[in-house]
Amino acid sequence: MKKIALWFLLGCAAYAQTSPAAAGQGAGVPRHEEQVVVTGSYDAVPLEETDRSVSTVEVGQSPAGYRNWADVLEQDPSLDVRQRAPGTSADLSIRGSSFGETLILVNGLRLNDVQTGHNNLDIPFPFESVERVEVLKGSGSTLYGSDAMGGAVNFITRVPETTEIRLGAGIGNWGTNQQNGALTLARKAFAEQLTFVRELSTGFIPNRDYRNLAIASETGIATALGRSDVLLGISDRPYGAQGFYGPYPSWERGKGWLAAWTQALGAETSASFAYRRHSDEFVLLRDKPAYYENNHVTTAYQAALRRVEKIGERFRAFYGAEALREHIESSNLRMHTRDQGSVYASFDARALRRFSFNAGAREELYTGGRQVFSPSVSGAYWVSAKLKLRASASHAFRLPTYTDLYYNDPANHGNPKLKPESAWSYEGGTQLSLAGGLTLDAGVFHRRDRDVIDYVRTDPAAAYVAENIHNLNFTGVEVALRWRLPRQQRVELSYTGMHGAGASTNGVQSKYVFNYPVHAAAATWWSRAPLGLDSRFRVVALQRFESGTYPIVEWTVAREFRHVKPYVQLTNVSDTKYEEIPGVPMPGRGFVAGMELRWKAK
Repeated sequence: MKKIALWFLLGCAAYAQTSPAAAGQGAGVPRHEEQVVVTGSYDAVPLEETDRSVSTVEVGQSPAGYRNWADVLEQDPSLDVRQRAPGTSADLSIRGSSFGETLILVNGLRLNDVQTGHNNLDIPFPFESVERVEVLKGSGSTLYGSDAMGGAVNFITRVPETTEIRLGAGIGNWGTNQQNGALTLARKAFAEQLTFVRELSTGFIPNRDYRNLAIASETGIATALGRSDVLLGISDRPYGAQGFYGPYPSWERGKGWLAAWTQALGAETSASFAYRRHSDEFVLLRDKPAYYENNHVTTAYQAALRRVEKIGERFRAFYGAEALREHIESSNLRMHTRDQGSVYASFDARALRRFSFNAGAREELYTGGRQVFSPSVSGAYWVSAKLKLRASASHAFRLPTYTDLYYNDPANHGNPKLKPESAWSYEGGTQLSLAGGLTLDAGVFHRRDRDVIDYVRTDPAAAYVAENIHNLNFTGVEVALRWRLPRQQRVELSYTGMHGAGASTNGVQSKYVFNYPVHAAAATWWSRAPLGLDSRFRVVALQRFESGTYPIVEWTVAREFRHVKPYVQLTNVSDTKYEEIPGVPMPGRGFVAGMELRWKAK
């Protein structure tokens, strides 16, 4: 089967290169059209008009469909996805932040888990629900509150516009077996989408097996007040955790539940409410569960009321209030509850293709009478129709998770005296449109972190202890060159370089903070040949702090028919031996071959 998949891929690639392009615009190469984003601002704005560093990936325009969250997030070298293995848990950081300093959102609602940042990508709905992924790089606490120190990732779910049925299945090496589907119904005042995904693998090494199941429903109704949207999701992900938490044959199972409701109250006001529940079962020795086991259950309730006031054609004022309650019941961490409340206000001035300016602030109150003030300011100026300059300064903070505060086992100790983290972020950049479909985005950033939480030890035989690192500064550069070529092709070259300073590592072994990428580069080539043959070829090179450089090569090819789309996805084509998390090897060369069936109502 593996040889068949390889020959199919090579044959498709050869056909793509020797055939002339089709006459129309293909679905495989992302279309050149105005993109509107809702992340990094209080209202939807065109992507090219944002005055913050925001990137977006249109999942529905991919060559063969991105298969999971990591496929999408790894497109940007400023995002560091530290997987333990595809299909299991992963940590995400932005611009050198720790994984706990990255905020995960769905439609602007928080998904971060109060138990531990390790669960932030245990997302309680299928990937098939998502229309696009938006990423805010840089501090975002003025917009979203705690955790957005490095930035925020916002998963935007799909709003059905047509009645459609999509079903897919695939198989691969290491016993990989996938099924996915989406059923959508669209009417004038009503829309419904049901999605599911099921995936399992026996693992590329012993005790690295996994099983994933996620189901979601999203319902949109046009009411007299405005649009009402209800999102319901559930997930179940058990996996073998060989070496994840030290040299032990561990096992873990995460379950998630999500219920979210957003209601428009006229054209200027909206209200939202969400409930999230997550359970985490951890067994240190899989064949001896009674030896050491932890069970954690977290719940979170969040509510928000937001309003915008339009002041003439160019000025707008945004303000609102939010509330959050987080609770945990745990065999190790015990029982705790934390309440947060906030108010925010922001002023926005904007003249399209000329200038934009935003100034905002948030006051956050949390349990114990403590408070955090997070201001921000950003602006952009169009020097000409082809050249835009932007700059921003913003404050962010993160409250410790319950694992940071209270967790205790033979290898790790929490610290109830931890202080909240804080950071100031500064950035500047330019966007330049050149001849021949060439676009250049370049920028520099600097983040000054204070009281960063990390697990450290001075003796390799001792346990890690959670401590505040008082000063840690990150300075970096980001460059992206996008080139739209003839014959429905597109090339993107991007690079991010970072340098961390201010906290000495002499004699101290860090568990998380000093694992950031010093250099990360990516080259992606999309192409489409006649008869709907799509290809996406991607090469990534990454060097972590005090580590060597390693390359990763991926290649995906799909064939678009009227109702059927076969595809082949090759991962780690170069068969590179590497670890994204120290001590946890990643899989070698792998493949998945499958087919999607589609039927769309006329």
